[in-house]
Amino acid sequence: MSKPDFETFLAESLSNSEAHIAPEKELWQGIEKAISNPAVEQRQSSVWPKLVGIAACSVAALLSVQLVFTRPAHDTSVAMSDFFAEQKQTLLVQYQNQPALTDNWQQQLAELEDAERAIKQALENEPENSALLKMLAQVYQQQLDLINKVHAPKWQTI
Repeated sequence: MSKPDFETFLAESLSNSEAHIAPEKELWQGIEKAISNPAVEQRQSSVWPKLVGIAACSVAALLSVQLVFTRPAHDTSVAMSDFFAEQKQTLLVQYQNQPALTDNWQQQLAELEDAERAIKQALENEPENSALLKMLAQVYQQQLDLINKVHAPKWQTI
């Protein structure tokens, strides 16, 4: 079909069709109802999603604040204790068949463990005391150094 033919076809189709197409009676009632109360339905449907969104954001914010600000340093000391206990156990297993250079190294280790317990007890009263946390880390490092020095001193290593 060429361009002039389509335009003539369209013009003929429009002129031959009915001038007005009347909608059914039920359709007019729905249109009148929608025109008369559009704001009420929109307000009712848009309020609940907003309230649900605000509630979800509030819950998420409260949980975030709780996790960030109420996380005690006790968790830090427990994590540090677990890490050093694992390191200490690994060293003891590694050196269990090697002879120690001194006989009283276990007594020294016990004294360091007593110091560790005392610092942990002090941390229960002041869990966010950074000086106590540093002292605890130093005691743990001294324990590891003692085990290493007694079983594999540097002067014996080439």
